[in-house]
Amino acid sequence: MKYFLLLSIKIYWLIIPASKRRKCIFRKSCSKHVYEETINNGIISGLKAFKYRFENCRAGAHFIENPITGNFQIILPNNQILDEKDISERFITKPNIN
Repeated sequence: MKYFLLLSIKIYWLIIPASKRRKCIFRKSCSKHVYEETINNGIISGLKAFKYRFENCRAGAHFIENPITGNFQIILPNNQILDEKDISERFITKPNIN
């Protein structure tokens, strides 16, 4: 089962080019995260990571700027708050206005 999940992810990477994949809100893409979690911690951990990402990497996430620190944060659909270090760089790049 573990190898089926890993093979499925590798096939996904081969068939769908990176430019055509849905853009992930997390810094580490969902497929890469699930792949690494499965390799390092086994199939159960990989499936839990897949479920977590599937439930939270979709519409319903809200981006906010923390008024105290000035850092960006994201509120996931499960109400968990992630800091800037976990958010994809494309969401936190601040325009350089001079």
